[in-house]
Amino acid sequence: MADLAIGIVGAAGRMGLALTRAVGEAAGCHLVGATEMPGHGALGADIGTLAGGAALGVAVTEDAGALFAAADAVLDFTAPQATAAHGALAADNVTVLVTGTTGLDADQQAMIEAAARSVAVVQAANFSVGINLAMALVEQTARLLDADFDIEVVEMHHRHKVDAPSGTALALGRAAAKGRGVELDAVAQRGRDGITGARERGAIGFASLRGGDVVGEHSVVFAGPGERLEITHKAGGREIFARGAVRAARWAADKPAGLYSMADVLGFNG
Repeated sequence: MADLAIGIVGAAGRMGLALTRAVGEAAGCHLVGATEMPGHGALGADIGTLAGGAALGVAVTEDAGALFAAADAVLDFTAPQATAAHGALAADNVTVLVTGTTGLDADQQAMIEAAARSVAVVQAANFSVGINLAMALVEQTARLLDADFDIEVVEMHHRHKVDAPSGTALALGRAAAKGRGVELDAVAQRGRDGITGARERGAIGFASLRGGDVVGEHSVVFAGPGERLEITHKAGGREIFARGAVRAARWAADKPAGLYSMADVLGFNG
């Protein structure tokens, strides 16, 4: 079987460079293209050099259409508007799309779901193996513990992160809500300030911290009478997300059209 041809959009960002390194380290795949937004300072540079390694002969361009035409799979950790457009390109070229972009609105998410009717799309708030295992544990724990146990999701990220709560925090909240048999939107408490009154029974609370260069830390706290259980994941580097995304691309390469999650990739869904 020929190597999987992988392209990276947003390749010169922190996550894009981690993806470049992960593709280079993975067996059975090779990098065929890298793009950035028009006017970006990295345009024309070799992506291998930008990532701190040897030159790969792959220059950063702004031509996402050509990238999707050349690649078997494209890795996308960009921004909601760009990701929605990339969904359309994936469908047009029948190119597997692996996306970890968070913060999509309803219309942007609909474009990703439309793409998944034509090609395999793997969408996840977090591509690390550990956090996806944590999500499974959170769902199971929430199913076993009744509403006497309050649920709080606490996350911390670097100062540059623009959305809050993080996509991973919301995914953990959805896992807890699923375990409780409720919709997250009906029970979420996404911020407290001033005189808020007592905590509502059954609420799932969120707290977002920002500062420094923290890659990502998430805890789900189950606080009950006389005891507290915490499920915590701490990311030491973006490499764990990048390796997971490459794993997802290789897994999806022979899958039929559909919208898949990292839980599917890891076999958590059977």
